[in-house]
Amino acid sequence: MASVLNSALSLNLSNFKRKRVRTQFLVSPLSLSLSRRRVTMGAAETDANEAKPQAPDKAPDSGGGGSSFNQLLGIKGAAKETNKWKIRLQLTKPVTWPPLVLGVVCGAAASGNFDWTLEDVAKSIVCMLMSGPLLTGYTQTINDYYDREIDAINEPYRPIPSGVISENEVITQIWILLLGGLGLAGLLDVWAGHDFPIVFYLALGGSLVSYIYSAPPLKLKQNGWIGNYALGASYISLPWWAGQALFGTLTPDIIVLTLLYSIAGLGIAIVNDFKSIEGDRLLGLQSLPVAFGAETAKWICVGAIDITQISVAGYLLGAGKPYHALALLGLIIPQVFFQFQYFLKDPVKYDVKYQDVAEPE
Repeated sequence: MASVLNSALSLNLSNFKRKRVRTQFLVSPLSLSLSRRRVTMGAAETDANEAKPQAPDKAPDSGGGGSSFNQLLGIKGAAKETNKWKIRLQLTKPVTWPPLVLGVVCGAAASGNFDWTLEDVAKSIVCMLMSGPLLTGYTQTINDYYDREIDAINEPYRPIPSGVISENEVITQIWILLLGGLGLAGLLDVWAGHDFPIVFYLALGGSLVSYIYSAPPLKLKQNGWIGNYALGASYISLPWWAGQALFGTLTPDIIVLTLLYSIAGLGIAIVNDFKSIEGDRLLGLQSLPVAFGAETAKWICVGAIDITQISVAGYLLGAGKPYHALALLGLIIPQVFFQFQYFLKDPVKYDVKYQDVAEPE
């Protein structure tokens, strides 16, 4: 079970952190525009509108070139797209869905009550749909909405700052995904015969965390520690809890284990903070690379990942599960190798390469 959790955690969790928050409200955006920001250079001021970045046809080449496949997954190296439905899919970042889907699987298995019957399989699929495409899609879309100013600096080719989709269309998508996810959560509670709608409240709580992570006035992602941990817990703990609550009862040891493992999620989320240092600093966001510098932050990043996972292996060993502990250690070893091979050498240059070769482990 621990090895499945490790895979679910590591599978592209950090894609959610590929951008940073903007300081605007969803319904009543502030009038601040980066195109009107005035930049002081020495004693002279110049209007930044004259140098407003133009959206390129695709993201900067990360080794594999721009492609339509990358565009559909919502990852770096995406080709420019004009089809609205493909753009809407891109905003939901399908590449970030698997950790949530696997979290549901882990929770269902941990409940001890899942059977390979048509009904239980159908319940789990609906729970995966709720956790992945709908609520993770909502989370990613709302993050893109509030990131549109900073994306104009760091990633001007993204759908919203490049103008290929309007803000009103994005807002509509946010509401449809949110209400669809909450609706399925309520349906699952009725289907499972719950007296207390625990799946609905888990979904509602996760949606609230997603909102305050990206949106003012709290904007959790302004603080590298709090924001990254909230992200890790949302990707690891919540889908597991939903899967286990759907088929059984949450237990204290599972709650402790998943919350502990969420610290590793903090480290994984930091990986993509490095590419946004310029925009984060400009907008006053205290990501860890901005607050501590890139050299210190890269060691905080790998330390949070490795120390947490080794600690969980120790917990499993102490709980009388030596084979689970060994399996987890077997997944950690190649991860550490690739950290030294790529990420620690240059976290900005090798962020995507490191995620490709190490985090799926």
